[in-house]
Amino acid sequence: MDDRIHFIEHKGKRILLCDFSHATVPQMQLLLEHVRITVAQHARESLLTFADFTGAEIDRTVATKMKEVLTLDRPFIKKTAWVGTTEIPHALLEGFHTFSQRDIATFKTREEALDWLVEV
Repeated sequence: MDDRIHFIEHKGKRILLCDFSHATVPQMQLLLEHVRITVAQHARESLLTFADFTGAEIDRTVATKMKEVLTLDRPFIKKTAWVGTTEIPHALLEGFHTFSQRDIATFKTREEALDWLVEV
């Protein structure tokens, strides 16, 4: 799990990288739980998070787990950026925003997302 969920540094800022790329449904379930546990160990509104969903399998069970984790993580997150969301149905993305009451910015490239995260 540590190879997919770990901290990186970008322009002097620490970012939690959540690499869901090409993960299967069972892997997504495990990764999401690992994210929830990792995030809960940090101070409120302290984390910058980046997630890559390129080629990830998202079925109904994964979508439900994502809503749960996004909601539980909300107090700890300062900013969130996602890439690889073009294959996720728009209605599902909207559901994540609405259900979790979080602002999640989506980008076409990893570099754009990371640059946005570290902006003051």
